[in-house]
Amino acid sequence: MVESGHHTHRELLHGWNMKYIDNILLDTLTQKAIDSPRKRMNYNLHTSLHDPLQRLCNAIEQETYIRPHRHADPETLEIFLLLRGAAVILLFETSGKVAEKVILAEHGPLKVVEIPSRTWHTIASLESGTVFFEVKKGPYIPQPEAHLAPWSPKEGSPATTRFVAWFKNAQIGDMPPA
Repeated sequence: MVESGHHTHRELLHGWNMKYIDNILLDTLTQKAIDSPRKRMNYNLHTSLHDPLQRLCNAIEQETYIRPHRHADPETLEIFLLLRGAAVILLFETSGKVAEKVILAEHGPLKVVEIPSRTWHTIASLESGTVFFEVKKGPYIPQPEAHLAPWSPKEGSPATTRFVAWFKNAQIGDMPPA
């Protein structure tokens, strides 16, 4: 066994390394999210932002704001697999109207969702210690403004607290606050 960063790799036959996610990694990632000004922290399993398949653990706290966005260039679906805690995922129409709401919960019936490409969406933590595993096509490209929902506040603006409170409780058919 070889320690590498905050998780363990096991050296297998032929020198291959298997990556795995354990409770120590989840605990460490959660603490880093709590301590982070943005109240979230990710751990990449992919070795480069240019990898064709992005795989990461993402710890999010209740105060974090992930601006509604879509993956349209390059087009990619996105998979969320809940590892701990609980989260709400909202899908939106182009106008901002809530089209679908899904709750992922560690002890609930739903654990995984696949979001189609070009779909406006966001995720929010419903309890402290929420961690999910995310998979999407690479390479990683920061979201251009055109792929961030124009009806949502910019990260860091005073309106984000109100917006996060709204989307944690939003129902299908609701419109975002003005």
